[in-house]
Amino acid sequence: MKPTQRILLIVDCIVNLLFGVLLLFYPAGIITVLGLPPSNTSFYPSILGAVLTGIGFALFLELIGFEKQVRGLGLGGAVVINFMGATVLIGWLLFGALVMPLRGQILLWIVGLVVLGIGIAEVITKSWQYTN
Repeated sequence: MKPTQRILLIVDCIVNLLFGVLLLFYPAGIITVLGLPPSNTSFYPSILGAVLTGIGFALFLELIGFEKQVRGLGLGGAVVINFMGATVLIGWLLFGALVMPLRGQILLWIVGLVVLGIGIAEVITKSWQYTN
């Protein structure tokens, strides 16, 4: 695995696990603390958290299993997930008329831009291409 691939896998894995675990357990007060738009149920945030956590662990499996020919979620799949997630999030921020404090807007813009940036870095470095 190229050093660039390894770094991108690590960063992508950490970002997905961080937000995944946060949403998976979705403590009621976290929305207020982060300044995010309220939800009337924990169902969808926890499902999203489970998906993001699964993606994070799949990326981790890809990272640690590469030498043993074990595949998790390759960077090609991560590129698609990153672009879809970032595009939808940024679309909501631009056109969704979300009601939330400035800190929530700042947090979501940071998340959207970081995820988009990771996807762009993965495309630029052609990190989805493996050479064994």
